[in-house]
Amino acid sequence: MRSLLWGQQGNVQPFSDEDASIETLSHCSSLSERTSAAEEAGETEEMAQEDFQYKLKVYIDSTVDKSAKTRQVALDGLKTAMATKILYEFISERRMTITDSIERCLKKGKGVEQCAAASLACLLCIQLGSGIESEEVFKTLKPVFKTILNDGAANTQARQACATSLGLCTLVAEDDIMDVYATMESFESLFTHLYVREDGSRPSVNPQTTQLHTNALLSWALLLTICTGSHIRVIAQKHLSKLPHLLENDDVTMRIAAGETIALLFELIRDVDPEFDYDGWEPLCEKLNALATDCNKHRAKTDKRKQRSVFRDVLKAVEEGDFQSETIRFGTERMVIDSWVRKRTYDAFREFVGSGMNYHLQANEFIRDVFELGPPMLIDSAALKAMKSSRLERHLYNAAAFKARTKARNKFRDKRVDVGEF
Repeated sequence: MRSLLWGQQGNVQPFSDEDASIETLSHCSSLSERTSAAEEAGETEEMAQEDFQYKLKVYIDSTVDKSAKTRQVALDGLKTAMATKILYEFISERRMTITDSIERCLKKGKGVEQCAAASLACLLCIQLGSGIESEEVFKTLKPVFKTILNDGAANTQARQACATSLGLCTLVAEDDIMDVYATMESFESLFTHLYVREDGSRPSVNPQTTQLHTNALLSWALLLTICTGSHIRVIAQKHLSKLPHLLENDDVTMRIAAGETIALLFELIRDVDPEFDYDGWEPLCEKLNALATDCNKHRAKTDKRKQRSVFRDVLKAVEEGDFQSETIRFGTERMVIDSWVRKRTYDAFREFVGSGMNYHLQANEFIRDVFELGPPMLIDSAALKAMKSSRLERHLYNAAAFKARTKARNKFRDKRVDVGEF
């Protein structure tokens, strides 16, 4: 009977030890392949990291090359790397070498090279964070920045770059508040040239010099954010009646910088003294309102549009103490820009790291500390991928939404529809 049953089922043979061995080997082979693939991926990543570090070393060596073009390429390469990656360990070991190269380029280079070196100095301080290492870097570079900034015969573009870089480096790396005040006085000596003179006349300067004064004003405003309450009172008494004169400047960038600085100063002085009363409040509000509704035909449309948007917010800040908050999203986190202090700080960092700002907000401990975001969040790539929709999914969704919008609009725009049918 048993033999008959086996015959009816097509001569099925029992499972042998040989079959078991083959299956076991198959599983082991599959596991071995997966392990091998993981090891290869790890090795590939390690090789890519080594190649990247090798390129950085070549860039560092090339910053002292005899060719100005080679030095420029090297500076730009280091800037891009520092703006888009966290390189603390690599840079920390070589910080003084990089600092010496920056100093050399600032002293012996020409305009564009000096600008690149000044920007690299800021990125170096951002990478190192606030501490002894960045203080060492800044101690070397601060005298060079100030020398170029105060030298009327120096290249104007280099002076503009030094004005911006000196402000941010001071914020990050200066350890003495009295030195901060001294640097602010250096900035004041520049932008106060645009104040109306005692005889009522206005100084006439070229556009490049106006940009230098604008950069100095913005750096001065950045350092305002870390001043003590008593110093804010002194600043308000000294400058609040004169800053509105800058709102009449012909340059839209200067007008906007002046407006935002006034809003920032009002925010700071009201934090120190909630009952603060400004004598020129009504004329100032009238001037801000005029800029918020400017219809001057002699100004470019884009300038007027940008100016109106900014000055509507500035007017609210002065009149009501209000701020138009903005939410910045990065990875799975978000940060709210809810004050003029935070806006000025965010804009200053973003000017140097550019499109890498979101990455630095996620991973740079120093920047996260500045914006009170806490330690960096650790999210593995699989979880992050699961949270995000694929590019194809986004494309399909946007295409479908666009198609639906187009159909809806065409329905209402089609002039061939018989009105009687409705």
